[in-house]
Amino acid sequence: MFALIGAALLAAVIPAQAKVSDQTLNNLNAAYEGESNAAHRYEAFARQAEADGNAYVARLFRAASKAESIHRDSHKKAILALGGKVKDFQLDNVKVGTTAENLQAAIKGETYERDTMYPDFLKQAKADDAKEAVRTLLYAQKAEAEHARLYQDALDNLGKNADLPLYVCKVCGYTTTKLP
Repeated sequence: MFALIGAALLAAVIPAQAKVSDQTLNNLNAAYEGESNAAHRYEAFARQAEADGNAYVARLFRAASKAESIHRDSHKKAILALGGKVKDFQLDNVKVGTTAENLQAAIKGETYERDTMYPDFLKQAKADDAKEAVRTLLYAQKAEAEHARLYQDALDNLGKNADLPLYVCKVCGYTTTKLP
């Protein structure tokens, strides 16, 4: 009798893990891999921007790399919290071009994540009621939108970029030039 009551109390205190679809876990793993590659790529782009004499753009790439690392780590936590496993993968080889070419490549990647990848992943996570997944995917989507804007501004003003401060939120990875 006491064992039955104890089990019922334990079940009331520790809610059962909601079943999340394999698709949401696969999406989180794809996002984890994508953010890992973006962080790696942006570090290489930062070195090229520095070599090209574009100090602000180098700092922007490094700030975005930090943000992508925050997204990566947040996605990993969500995968594990939802009972999944983080899949192994190899980082992509980075093709480094000029600073302008690297900014164009970064804009293309951020725009894809903002407009296509994260909205699709969020739709599935919401259907699964996977709150951990929704949170991390939404944080990343919002930050990617700002990265695309910052990169476009840097490209539009290349060679005459203002030396703006850059701030990265340690929780969500949002990157901005102005503190709230």
